[in-house]
Amino acid sequence: MQGTDCSAPSKMRSFTVNQNDAGQRLDKFITKTVRGLPQSLLYKFIRTKRIKVDGKRAHEGDILTAGAVVEMYIPEEFFGEKAASVEYDRVKLVPQIVYEDENVILCDKKPGILVHVGDEGDKNTADAHERETLLFALQAYMVKKGEYDPAAENSFAPALCNRIDRNTGGIVIFAKNAAALRILNEAIRDGKVHKKYLCAVHGKTGAGALLTGYLRKDYKTKTVTVFKEMKPGAKEIRTKYTTLSYNREKDLSLLEVELLTGRTHQIRAHMAYAGYPLLGEGKYAHNKEDRKSGYSYQALYSWKLAFEGLEDTPLANLMGREFTVDKGNIGFLELFREGQYKSKK
Repeated sequence: MQGTDCSAPSKMRSFTVNQNDAGQRLDKFITKTVRGLPQSLLYKFIRTKRIKVDGKRAHEGDILTAGAVVEMYIPEEFFGEKAASVEYDRVKLVPQIVYEDENVILCDKKPGILVHVGDEGDKNTADAHERETLLFALQAYMVKKGEYDPAAENSFAPALCNRIDRNTGGIVIFAKNAAALRILNEAIRDGKVHKKYLCAVHGKTGAGALLTGYLRKDYKTKTVTVFKEMKPGAKEIRTKYTTLSYNREKDLSLLEVELLTGRTHQIRAHMAYAGYPLLGEGKYAHNKEDRKSGYSYQALYSWKLAFEGLEDTPLANLMGREFTVDKGNIGFLELFREGQYKSKK
């Protein structure tokens, strides 16, 4: 790093590892705690014993335990100031809670709300538009309840476990502590978190079907393409749907969809490829007439959530239950007669 005299005397700072810090590698902990420290210098400081654990020489792969003290003898310029809790007082967005306990919040995100600003930036230091994201609103909610003090945390901030597109609504999972975050992220990776969606599509779809194909993501255009057969760079997709209702006048079907694989824009792209584009779809179908009717974004809602495989974890109480959003929050259901959009077993 230019302009930095790494050999200059440095004031020692120490950090006591708490429960939210425990279980991670030393280098990961430092990266999150000292955000201004370049990776190259991080490893150099560990090698030259300017970063120690409990007063002893440490290695980047050491796993930290609660109560351990990480000592850093490095220039002060690398330590940024932590966000003040007062930032959270400015949040206007009030999250709608579906379920909450000491470890997790299930929140109903409305279409049009941004989940977070992306991977860039420090999500603990937000400007005006960042404060209106769901992530920051949920952190503010915890601050107001006295369950989260950003100044007291070294490397952890309550975080979202899944993402939903800005114009898609539905249940978002929020972990209050590091242990819950690790458990939920692992459950999602292992396919033990089951989500069902409601969507309105153009056309009469029949009773239901299992759609298969292959999907390839274009990172430049932020879109995906679906193929019938395998193509280079593509991944298998399986989309299962059940038809719940049909609006004959508007030729619209109401579907409950289950993703058997979880890919970017899978429902939107797969249904359009099958000839049943979502009402309001803008990326994978033309929706000029939909816009005239007042539907300017995709009629898609992640409305039901269930968990498995959480035995012998602090989240075992989530098993054996189905969590659903209030159907009154799903605007496109008004297009279908009451009583015909109950989930079929």
